[in-house]
Amino acid sequence: MHARRSVRPVHALAGVLLAAALALTGCSGASDSGGDSSSLADKAAAGEVDRSDAKAGAGASGSQASSAPKLTANRIIRTASLSVRVKDVPKALDEARTTTETAGGYVGDETTNRDGDGTERTRVVLRVPVERYDEVLSALQGTGELLERTAKAQDVTDQVVDVDSRIKSQRASVARVRELMDRATKLSDVVTLEGELSSREADLEALLAQQASLKDRTSLATITLSLSEKPAPKAAEDDDPGFLDALAGGWDAFVSMLRWIAVVFGAVLPFLVVAALLLLAWLRLPRRRTAGTETEAGPTTGTGPTGGPEGD
Repeated sequence: MHARRSVRPVHALAGVLLAAALALTGCSGASDSGGDSSSLADKAAAGEVDRSDAKAGAGASGSQASSAPKLTANRIIRTASLSVRVKDVPKALDEARTTTETAGGYVGDETTNRDGDGTERTRVVLRVPVERYDEVLSALQGTGELLERTAKAQDVTDQVVDVDSRIKSQRASVARVRELMDRATKLSDVVTLEGELSSREADLEALLAQQASLKDRTSLATITLSLSEKPAPKAAEDDDPGFLDALAGGWDAFVSMLRWIAVVFGAVLPFLVVAALLLLAWLRLPRRRTAGTETEAGPTTGTGPTGGPEGD
């Protein structure tokens, strides 16, 4: 009887220890499971946020971070202006065309005119790939005497990224409207959705045109080239005139004097003729009067009282 009583307390103590161990294990398991559930909830919430941002098109920073490594110098608009003085404008223009076409570009607008002095001037717009921009610019600059050079670079990386993001969002919007049109059963809903679809497609076309313009301006650099001829050399003004120069100048003066004398004589000749006629008429009129007077007085003077026969 005494031996049985001593065994029971030992079993009771072992049961208490086992229960305590199980309790501690349950508490630690509950805490671990709570931590795992909270971390999964955070991950799920983060995933939902990412999906909602992607649908809304508001993840501009994320798109910039993902597309930033792909951006190159093609996202920079390069323009330049050159003014060069050459000996022969048509020849220099042909060389510029050949250089541009060899580089993979093309010739745009071209304008040619002449000044009052006969000097020819040409203005031409050249489009060349940005990879050959510096090479073509140096070649054009070396065709003659450089008068003026202007180069500009405009970074449009942010604008390109923004347009690309808006195009993606707009395409998704158009797709959603088309899905709604396929599900629509009422005529009023179809008409409303068609108007909305037309508006969104117009916005998408405008964005695509803007994207194409940016691509063209960033892939091809624009160079405006102005060509002008060199003025003809002038004789030195401080050279002393020689005998031939003096002879030529005297002959020119003599010819000019004769020309002016002929002009003056031609202008005065009608007046001289009239004056000569009047003078001739005036000179002949007094002679006639004198002759008439002498004829009338001739017999009277011939038979005077002093005459010999009558006096006797």
